Amino acid sequence: MSWFNCLCILALVTVTIAAQEHDHGSTGAETGKPPEQLGKVHFETSCAAAVAPKFDRAVALLHSFWFPVAIDAFNDVLKADPGCAIAYWGIALSQWGNPFGANNRSPQTLQGGWASVQKGLALGPKTPREREYISAVGELYKNGADTDQRSRVVNYAKAMEDIAAEYTADSEAQIFYALALDGTILPTDKTYTVQYKAAAILERQYELQPDHPGVAHYIIHTYDVPALAPRALPAARRYALIAPSAPHALHMPSHTFTRVGDWEASIATNIRSRDVAVSTGAIADALHASDYMAYAYLQIAQDHAAKLVWDRAQEITRTHSGGNAWAMAAIPARYAIERNDWDAAKALEVHAYPSIPHVEAITHFVRAFGFARSGDAASAEKEIADLERLRDLETQLKDAYWTEQIEIQRLGASAWAARAEGKSDEALSLLRSASYREDATEKAAVTPGPLKPAREQLGEMLLLANQPAQALKEFEETLTREPRRFRAVFGAAHSAQLSGDRAKARGYYQQLVEICKTSDTDRPELQEARKAVAEPVTVASAALRFHWNTTNLHHKVPSHEEPISERGNWGNGKAVGLDWADFATVPGHAFGLELGTTGYDDATALLTGNWGPNQTAQATVYK
Repeated sequence: MSWFNCLCILALVTVTIAAQEHDHGSTGAETGKPPEQLGKVHFETSCAAAVAPKFDRAVALLHSFWFPVAIDAFNDVLKADPGCAIAYWGIALSQWGNPFGANNRSPQTLQGGWASVQKGLALGPKTPREREYISAVGELYKNGADTDQRSRVVNYAKAMEDIAAEYTADSEAQIFYALALDGTILPTDKTYTVQYKAAAILERQYELQPDHPGVAHYIIHTYDVPALAPRALPAARRYALIAPSAPHALHMPSHTFTRVGDWEASIATNIRSRDVAVSTGAIADALHASDYMAYAYLQIAQDHAAKLVWDRAQEITRTHSGGNAWAMAAIPARYAIERNDWDAAKALEVHAYPSIPHVEAITHFVRAFGFARSGDAASAEKEIADLERLRDLETQLKDAYWTEQIEIQRLGASAWAARAEGKSDEALSLLRSASYREDATEKAAVTPGPLKPAREQLGEMLLLANQPAQALKEFEETLTREPRRFRAVFGAAHSAQLSGDRAKARGYYQQLVEICKTSDTDRPELQEARKAVAEPVTVASAALRFHWNTTNLHHKVPSHEEPISERGNWGNGKAVGLDWADFATVPGHAFGLELGTTGYDDATALLTGNWGPNQTAQATVYK
């Protein structure tokens, strides 16, 4: 059964997974509602035994980043046991919020968190372990006005490392230490040393506690980079089942699904996340899920569905308190730029966010893009000036990450403005600079991906410069980071076609048609792909004779496969019902998956491209 189908079934029935090690909240009999399902958590405390279920529920909420509800739950513990000092640890950690949020914490957050730490210490923790927990979270807030945030985050991770080392049997210490490690990851570190260290801890805990919400959750975050994302798939497929009552638990799997290009699964889990978030008043979570959902719809050319997501997001903000500035800026910007709708891009409304300049930058970037692609360089330059202003504001806020992200946007927008002015060489140089800088970093957790990947932009500009072979390289490089992305796949197909590589073009066109099999919009690019796939394949003449040669094994062929060496010219196989499925080629090699289970049906195969004598094709051999 596919993950998408699993989600659909989950939407109709309640999955029976215990909500708690003890009772994490009200039962259906008490409230008339389905039992709360948050996963299995137990955090040992010295507090009154009667509050243990309440405390475990509060920690479970914290593990699923349901921070306001977690704070309420820890306060409920204090009402029942006013001497439970460790509850202030939970309040302080919840006040910090999402540790993967790249922006600096506000003075109000720092003051509030530090006050909670002081209350916990003043109350007098009953055990050294509990005092160490409270002191550790204090590192996030200590001297907040005078020390930079990264230093405090690193100090917190060191404090949690000490606790994990001292209390090796404390599984919560191990899990929170792994999360603290994740908080120290630098987006420019491509060695993934920290990720591997955190993952080793979490993978061990996953074996011991497969229903723990924090373990599955943090595995997804730990592996949330293109090179590692497939490793998170088991946790991603499980997390929504562990804690279906938590909106964030329903959303988080889509981080992994986005990384691997499983758009249908991303849509399904974000629909559930949004709906649960709205029903529980978690409006920021509902809009965050909506942003990921809209992005996924746009990748499969369901443009009408994406527009409905935007309409629903606006309705939610009108009828509920709370919001999500990023999502409300990003969704309409994506809807314009992903469809190459330059009029819509130019018409985007600008909203100022003085404390989070990078959110306002979203709109200015896409507006600049729209003006430049429409040939209006002067208007684009005005938007670029705003990007420069916002970049400098981020510098003043000492937020290096977003400073760099806005600079990448500025370079991209400037490149298109330069091209609109006829400065083609300068334009390509600017986009190459943007591409190198984007390659050196990673996206923030708040977004499913760049508004417009720099290398994808470079590929499109190279196409316009009549350099399809170079463009193809840029699109294929984009796909290593953004797999199954609509515009990168189409760009690769179109570039290959213009370069004369008909086999590769056909492979990418086929992929695009498959990605968009449920499209609700007939985009011009999709029309081109469908037409290309429907055209007859050009083949060579004469016969193909197979010769198994294990001594000439290609390095990319698994041990159970053998290459096929031709003797003479390539043969003409059947026009329809080919023996090889999922067919694609690269220069000198053809790859295919045989439909049979015992061998090839006949001695011919339909091959495309320009093939000379003494070349080698690869195919799966069933033995």
